[in-house]
Amino acid sequence: MRCGVVGAGAWGTALADLLARNGHDVMLWAFEPEVAESIEARHENELFLRGLALHPTLGATSDLRAALRDRELVLFATPSSHLRALAQRAAGATRQDATIAVATKGIEAGTLALMTDVADAELPGRPVVALSGPSFAAEVAAGEPTAVVAASTELSAALCVQEVLSNASFRVYTNDDVRGVELGGALKNVMAVATGICEGLGLGHNTRAALITRGLAEMTRLGVALGARPATFAGLAGMGDLVLTCTGALSRNRAVGVEIGQGRSLDEALQGKHTVAEGVHTTRSAHALAERVGVEMPIVRMVTRILFEGQSPRDGIAELMTRELRAERDR
Repeated sequence: MRCGVVGAGAWGTALADLLARNGHDVMLWAFEPEVAESIEARHENELFLRGLALHPTLGATSDLRAALRDRELVLFATPSSHLRALAQRAAGATRQDATIAVATKGIEAGTLALMTDVADAELPGRPVVALSGPSFAAEVAAGEPTAVVAASTELSAALCVQEVLSNASFRVYTNDDVRGVELGGALKNVMAVATGICEGLGLGHNTRAALITRGLAEMTRLGVALGARPATFAGLAGMGDLVLTCTGALSRNRAVGVEIGQGRSLDEALQGKHTVAEGVHTTRSAHALAERVGVEMPIVRMVTRILFEGQSPRDGIAELMTRELRAERDR
């Protein structure tokens, strides 16, 4: 299949490389010309995925129209804050019968739209698939066994993405609960920031286990209120991705949280980083979405206060622990 991948960060590069290794004709669009040149000339993304050799057939360009011309599958792996603008730019160059896959995880600021909703609005008439699950880019690029989910309301589109991406080390499951899969992928980043804050404060495994478990309860609560199925949050795009991002050493969101917990400001924690910690952007959107639908999300609310309102991390944890006592399960 002829595939175009938009976004040459670590995740987009890993997915483009995976497609190329599966025998597909792949062109990767990079915002930075030097990234495209590095991939074309030396088969390595020296800025975002240094040290990993990419498949020699993988092409790269900083010309978006050239990357998407006559491509049957277009996969977006951009930061959530840039997805709409890039999808708008891509619309005129994308085939009307192309399948659109969205590997971006987040909730758009202002509109509070999920990423597949953004893609559907800017690329109308084309089937859209959400790709999510526990997957560090470096491990995917290294060929380590990984399992993810392709979710779409159009089964044929989900099956298409499943078929082109799957191989002996990358297993793709299909799902039709797009909202649940997307919310799992977006909200787990907020919980990873929270987990990192606790780690930065020097708190231990008990705290982390409690936060992950109650974080999953919050994610499920919001998802169900928005029409998602509870079972989705027990799967790869929910619990699977949550555990990985809250515990893995490669998690950017957890790392930012650690620095916040150690006393750095948000600006200091983000300074000098090439990669995006989506949880920072998603925190405000998740809090606004929860308020819009009247869902209680105390962890999300506290992370919002710590990141943006000057709340002391240690006092914030104490406040969470002394909230009114309640039953574990929602009635």
